[in-house]
Amino acid sequence: MPRHTPRTILDRLRTPRRFPKFLMGASVCVLVAGLLSPVSQAAAADTTAVAADAAAAAANDYCGGRCSDILPAGQNGNATLAQILLNQAFGTQPAHADDQLAPYANLASGHPALTDAKINDFFRDASFGVPADQVESTLKPAGRTDVTIVRDKKTGVPHITGTTRYGTEFGAGYAAAQDRLWLMDVFRHVGRGKLTPFAGGAPANQGLEQEFWRHAPYTEADLQAQIDSAVANNGARGRQALADVRAYLAGINAYIDASDSGRYFPGEYVLTGHKDSITNAGTIEHFKETDLVALASVIGALFGSGGGGEVNNAISLLAAQSRYGVQEGTEVWESFRERNDPEAVLTVHDGQSFPYATKPAVARGAAMPAAGTVTQEPLVYDRTGSAATATGTSASATASALGSARRGMSNALVVSGDHTASGHPVAVFGPQTGYFAPQLLMLQEIQGPGLSARGASFAGLSMYVELGRGQDYAWSATTSGQDIIDTYAVELCQDDTHYLYRGTCTAMEKVEQTNAWKPTTADSTPAGSYRMQVWRTKYGPVTHRATVDGKKVAYTTLRSSYLHEADSIIGFQMLNDPDHVKSPQTFQEAVQHINYTFNWFYADAQHTAYYNSGDNPVRAAGVDAEFPVRAEAAYEWRNWTPATNTADYTPPSAHPHSVDQDYYISWNNKQAKDYTAAPWGNGSVHRGNLLEDRVRALVTAGGVTRASLTRAMADAALADLRAEDVLPKLLQVVRSSPVTDTTAAAAVTKLSDWVAAGAERKETSAGSKAYANAEAIRILDAWWPLLVKAEFEPGLGSELYTAMTGNLPVDEAPSAGHGPTGSHAGSSFQYGWWSYVHKDLRTVLGETVQGPLAKSYCGGGSLGACRDVLITTLKQAAGRTAAQVYPGDDLCSAGDQWCADSVNQRTLGGIKHGKISWQNRPTYQQVVEFTSHR
Repeated sequence: MPRHTPRTILDRLRTPRRFPKFLMGASVCVLVAGLLSPVSQAAAADTTAVAADAAAAAANDYCGGRCSDILPAGQNGNATLAQILLNQAFGTQPAHADDQLAPYANLASGHPALTDAKINDFFRDASFGVPADQVESTLKPAGRTDVTIVRDKKTGVPHITGTTRYGTEFGAGYAAAQDRLWLMDVFRHVGRGKLTPFAGGAPANQGLEQEFWRHAPYTEADLQAQIDSAVANNGARGRQALADVRAYLAGINAYIDASDSGRYFPGEYVLTGHKDSITNAGTIEHFKETDLVALASVIGALFGSGGGGEVNNAISLLAAQSRYGVQEGTEVWESFRERNDPEAVLTVHDGQSFPYATKPAVARGAAMPAAGTVTQEPLVYDRTGSAATATGTSASATASALGSARRGMSNALVVSGDHTASGHPVAVFGPQTGYFAPQLLMLQEIQGPGLSARGASFAGLSMYVELGRGQDYAWSATTSGQDIIDTYAVELCQDDTHYLYRGTCTAMEKVEQTNAWKPTTADSTPAGSYRMQVWRTKYGPVTHRATVDGKKVAYTTLRSSYLHEADSIIGFQMLNDPDHVKSPQTFQEAVQHINYTFNWFYADAQHTAYYNSGDNPVRAAGVDAEFPVRAEAAYEWRNWTPATNTADYTPPSAHPHSVDQDYYISWNNKQAKDYTAAPWGNGSVHRGNLLEDRVRALVTAGGVTRASLTRAMADAALADLRAEDVLPKLLQVVRSSPVTDTTAAAAVTKLSDWVAAGAERKETSAGSKAYANAEAIRILDAWWPLLVKAEFEPGLGSELYTAMTGNLPVDEAPSAGHGPTGSHAGSSFQYGWWSYVHKDLRTVLGETVQGPLAKSYCGGGSLGACRDVLITTLKQAAGRTAAQVYPGDDLCSAGDQWCADSVNQRTLGGIKHGKISWQNRPTYQQVVEFTSHR
């Protein structure tokens, strides 16, 4: 894929010349009205002094001023038409649109001198309430007397205080619409696969709706059924959740009405043809209950649905067996899979074992395809107009970026009070949701009957705080990725749309929709249309077709959260309830109600805790979760009911969990011993090692503080994993004999100096936009893909090497637009062949390796031949110019190394922000240390 800036939903808003002349010459009254942000204009219309309310809300804060957080770019994600035009013409920003971006970015250079007193130079105070002298605006939304929204001067974050539960949730909905209405609207359409009729037919839009609809091709009846089920199965809490949702929706819709009549709605509605800037004709559709389920399906697919990939696994295993024979090929494949690698860094490191999805001694029910028969099920049909020239079914780099957010880089560092200076636990943690404008997450404080929390929530799902802090505790999550998805092979009968279900030939259900668009101001893509089609079975949607044992089959994907996107609302409700969460145990009980695959972390003034959530299905004995299985009753999930997609799930005691371990780290690494359902790449070198090494050293020394733990996180965020953990072994092999070639010797010196300096990608000085050790960084960026290919392809053969790289990409460097995350995305070093290279080189060097690869690859296992391979590729890399390594794109000139690494907020609306220097850290992040407990 060529490297260029992703063209996102409204990428063409960057070019004012595309705007019709009547917009540029709109009446003065329209433009002046638009200069007020949606928040400030609404507040100006209905302001009341509520300092007393803010003070009362702060009375239940037990953090003692030691809770901080940050969420770039800024809280305000709505912009009027005038603000969009000014941003694109002059770069001006609406109030609070990017005021958290600079503090976030500055930590990269500022962390070495960080002290506790300076934390809020780079984060923002996350105490409850707003001091009277910091109140920017107050609002009684829609004139209600039972809720007040106070926004602070520094960030514009809404602090919502209600005297009734209904009023509190109404205020949460109103504030969400003030800050993210356009984004919420975009994603309710993405969740239904209907973005192009809403926002135009740009490739980005097509890619987004295709990426997510294929995983959750829900009908309106499916969406409503999820609501009904979540309410019916959860008693009083279910009924309360529905009441909260309805109040929240009423608040959203009240803002839609107010902004429409006041003409301060987001300007994107004009640019996409939904509103007229002069006459105000057109409508913004009210939100309804099923919209929130559609939104949740997108979030669940992005961050909370681990597993899958069984068909690709089967293809690569068959390639290994073809290369080496069945027995040896299987051994080779298993060694690369690293299901339960003894050298993998663990979150629960106290020796506890949590067996799940382990490799059976004798596999039963496997449905391996005949070689060369697998085809992917088409999604898109009947293209017309501009759609007829599309080049694929997922034509969007933005879709790729969002999809990679699922693979994410959320991290957590939590230290027990036994090892801190204060005696209270310290936590630095947060989720990675990618960098977008506006951000997918939004901040809020919510205080009302049964609700007391501050933190981040996904836009449109902020009836509760999803990641943040309560009165005397804080919590966060990382994507865990354990396997809750299985692939079944349904045998076809009669024709290609009928299959055997428990012995009966059964018709597949066809779910389809046609999306058509016409050019809009925001998107000049010519008119076009296409149809999306998915065949559904009792075992889930069809993804591939193949032949198994001479019979035609369809491969389907079944995940435990399918048809259950709404269920997790109960867990989030509990997390916001101060009467429920009072201890590590009650926290763990709350997150057990979340069926998405997450690692959850907790800290209060006395304790820390961890729990891995998700509905882990109980598989039939002998089923290997890594490969497709026959769609027969004997191999189904235990007590599986197809109509509701419910089954037996492993009990909470079987999920990795812990209380008061000395410390916890997580960077999407392996959870615990024998928990073998983790994604590929959990071996001797993983991104989690960057945290493990630093936090373990801090704990060993003792006296950990908020500042020292934050420094550890920030230091890891600048580290090049390859340089820190693998490059020393590469240099050891190269130096096993004197390096006489002058080109290679010069490169070795530069690389060695970089390792000695800390192996970080950091600026020479704050704001210099140039790296220290820039030449060494360039050499390694060029060398890594060359050396991996030269090291492994000769032994594996081209077919198996290609199949293995399909399971695990070779490289995910910051500047690598070819990696799974794409360019300018921040997240780096989650996916790569770090462990394979590390283990192979240690074997060649004669060192002890636990869980080695089944064969030696570098130079066929000969140290001298391996050294020759590395020197040859090193010389090639050293000869590549900066322009060749960093070829440039829409944001960067060729050869601009800093810019190639830089993080860009991908536009999902009309406002764009500036680039920041590369950091490998969460998007939303908390630094917390509670000083007392209720």
